[in-house]
Amino acid sequence: MSEQELLLTVEETHGPLAVAKVGGEIDFHTAPMLRSRVLELIEQGRNRLVLDLSRVGFCDSAGLNALINIWHAAQSVGGAMALAAVPPRLDRMLKLTGLDTVLAIHPTAADAIAAVGPRPGGEQVAG
Repeated sequence: MSEQELLLTVEETHGPLAVAKVGGEIDFHTAPMLRSRVLELIEQGRNRLVLDLSRVGFCDSAGLNALINIWHAAQSVGGAMALAAVPPRLDRMLKLTGLDTVLAIHPTAADAIAAVGPRPGGEQVAG
């Protein structure tokens, strides 16, 4: 596998919100690229992230580690991260590892945007 086999496109940005569509495989070889590119978004002030994983075919432990690192980086600057359209195999792995209790998972990108989208003053609306 090579870094070219991971596709990451930022489809939407609005204020601190960035929606990135991820496709391909998130593994030992591609996870550093995912982490690096999304951390760049955070450094640019896009600290409310939605990762649409609908086109991810495979994710290993390095991929899970990248997701955790991205979540932690967003949290450390007062932001948030949500996963959207998680494929069944990855969803099962998130549940088995207990990460589904840490990472916000939503059925669609629209649901994830509603959950983490920009808020006045960067605050989450209590639900």
